[in-house]
Amino acid sequence: MTNKIKKILIANRGEIACRVIKTARRLGIKTVAVYSDADKNALHVSMADEAIHIGASAASESYLVMDKIMDAIKRSGADAVHPGYGFLSENPEFAKRLNKAGVTFIGPNPHAIVSMGDKITSKKLAQEAGVSCVPGHMGLIEDADEAVKISKQVGYPVMIKASAGGGGKGMRIAYNEEEAREGFQSSKNEAASSFGDDRIFIEKFVEQPRHIEIQVLGDKHGNVIYLGERECSIQRRNQKVIEEAPSPFLDAKTRAAMGAESVALAKAVQYDSAGTVEFIVDKDKNFYFLEMNTRLQVEHPVTELITGVDLVEQMIRSAGGEKLSMTQGDVKLNGWAMESRIYAEDPYRNFLPSIGRLVRYRPPAEGTLSDGSIIRNDTGVYEGGEISMFYDPMIAKLCTWGKTRPAAIDVMKDALDTFELEGIGHNIPFLQAVYDHDRFMTGNITTAFIAEEYPDGFEGAPVQIEHARNIAAVCALMHDMRQHRAAKISGSLPNHERHIPEEWAVDIAGLNYTASINGKDGLRTIVIREGGEVIASKEVLTAWQPGQPIVRAVIDNEPFNFKSDRTAQGFKVRYRGADFDVSVRSPRAAQLAKLMPVKVAPDTSNLLLCPMPGVIVSVLVAEGDEVQDGQALAVIEAMKMENTLRAEKKSVIAKINCAAGDNLAVDAVIMEFET
Repeated sequence: MTNKIKKILIANRGEIACRVIKTARRLGIKTVAVYSDADKNALHVSMADEAIHIGASAASESYLVMDKIMDAIKRSGADAVHPGYGFLSENPEFAKRLNKAGVTFIGPNPHAIVSMGDKITSKKLAQEAGVSCVPGHMGLIEDADEAVKISKQVGYPVMIKASAGGGGKGMRIAYNEEEAREGFQSSKNEAASSFGDDRIFIEKFVEQPRHIEIQVLGDKHGNVIYLGERECSIQRRNQKVIEEAPSPFLDAKTRAAMGAESVALAKAVQYDSAGTVEFIVDKDKNFYFLEMNTRLQVEHPVTELITGVDLVEQMIRSAGGEKLSMTQGDVKLNGWAMESRIYAEDPYRNFLPSIGRLVRYRPPAEGTLSDGSIIRNDTGVYEGGEISMFYDPMIAKLCTWGKTRPAAIDVMKDALDTFELEGIGHNIPFLQAVYDHDRFMTGNITTAFIAEEYPDGFEGAPVQIEHARNIAAVCALMHDMRQHRAAKISGSLPNHERHIPEEWAVDIAGLNYTASINGKDGLRTIVIREGGEVIASKEVLTAWQPGQPIVRAVIDNEPFNFKSDRTAQGFKVRYRGADFDVSVRSPRAAQLAKLMPVKVAPDTSNLLLCPMPGVIVSVLVAEGDEVQDGQALAVIEAMKMENTLRAEKKSVIAKINCAAGDNLAVDAVIMEFET
């Protein structure tokens, strides 16, 4: 390093704090972590050279309190601060206080933050600069009545957005007056709790859009370049789920035009760090300025993988006064990169947040594979650590790189197949299903992809016949291996010989097979029958041992890996977005199993159960009220997001068991209905 930065305090937490520490360590710069009560055992705390406690668990009492960050800077002697993203990263007052204290802010100058960090101001500046913008009301909205009035003027559907911050927080889509009124209040509340700024604005929601953003990079000498684009169209509730670079939709001409506008906009505010200009792009490749994020983006790794540029390093060098070491002509896009955001949320319960201990956390190994593909995992957690209700539910960002888009997707599929994660709900099955979806594979995606393909929520991917046969073959072999191991133990006892059947009955996702296993060790031939007819013969090789949760097999010379857990009758299997039970029994046991009565689940239709651990923000009804189908009943907050719970049918409230401010566990009874 040619600049004078010696010690960086990271005013953030989790995976981004760990990410900054890695680059700083490579550059020989000392790091200081800050942490709240909830983060005292966090990974970023142990990775940093120093760590300073800054307050209670809630971000509003720790990471968002400038005085506490400034005190930590003074105590540690740090001469620079990297804000990560979120929290104070786009707060101009924080940057000004650092400058006044003689501490280098590793981010853009305060003028750029003020100009572009505020969505309302940035849109006005973009319009003045001749950049195409989405129609909307750029003034501040005072109350719900005004929000409804403006929404009618703009025309439904509208997007209600927080002026500050990002990450999907404080954003709602409204299709009618009732949703505009509810959305305004929820957006305002989320914005206040997440960013300390509850200003709201409204713009037209462009239906069937693609979300594509341009990465820009500037220095303090007036140089600005762009490093290609990222496609971020796979979103749920305005929160990005999968990102990739480059976009499968853009052509070179559109990319150059978007890049040129992004650079012009950045130069207009003397932008001097890493930043992102976001656009909505319609089906005809018309693009509209959405906002500029004056910070590092969550999805920055995919840009790093296709350009070879360490964006954190460039931010540090720019903050230290160095000129960019590259020009626009030096930027080359190489191959394809994918990023999967792995969240602590349950896709089978409408993606509600999940908290608790990571009983098992074994991501796939990072590095370069034999074919040149790359696996990268940015994370801030570890096995045995806790996922807290106080912060964003992200566990990790799993990234892959390949020479082509299909290659990058294939590596991602294999990596997700072997990602071990237990103890909490997580969205890996959903990610697997998306990557295996025909629309995604062809690049035919928009921001409405999830809503269109999973309109009733995610219930698991359908089991493909060929996958089912492969799993049946491997599970039969696994069960056979377990039985032979047990026989060796019991067979050593006098007068005790255990008989092992020659074939097994395998039930999987409503399909009934029998499997016979030929061979004793190494490569086995497994013959699959259905209704007595041979339908497949599989050559299977596996080194799996009982107790291992990841099954790695080779079937007919092709790798086939999946997650499994032992059950009383066989295995619980997860593969490519499908979760299902596989029963493996002797043929006689399978016949008897069909005679067993089916267990009936308890009736909870007259109860409103808490779908996640969280805090009740408000109860919107009273005992004795008659409610209609779809009526809002209560609002619960978890992991900085508000969720409205609605009635599923017309009924009368018999009893309410909680009040605003109460902390509830999963499945706690919020209210009861008359039967």
